[in-house]
Amino acid sequence: LEQEYLLGTYAGARPVGISFVKGNGCILCDAEGKEYLDFSSGIAVNCLGHSDRQWTDLVGQQLKTLVHVSNLYSTEPAALLAKELCQAASPWAKKAFFVNSGTEANEAAIKFARKYHVVNSKGK
Repeated sequence: LEQEYLLGTYAGARPVGISFVKGNGCILCDAEGKEYLDFSSGIAVNCLGHSDRQWTDLVGQQLKTLVHVSNLYSTEPAALLAKELCQAASPWAKKAFFVNSGTEANEAAIKFARKYHVVNSKGK
């Protein structure tokens, strides 16, 4: 099924005949119940493990309220996280800026650096 419908971007990297159906912590299981130690955090994703009870409970609670709200709108969780990040990074961080990708973060860093230079260069 995979060979028929998925583009082979990782040709040779995927073990033939192994497909995972569930996971717990750093253990993955195939359809026959064979366990594998997951040494990989994925590609550009997280390394939180699988099916952590505390994490799934918290995500389940959040799914009952809001899943995703655009940065165009305000939410209390976003404001509280921004406050926590700024306080943890004090004294230099006064504001937080949330983005969806590394590209957006890099673009913002360049723009912030330019703005800082314009404000602080005094004509230099």
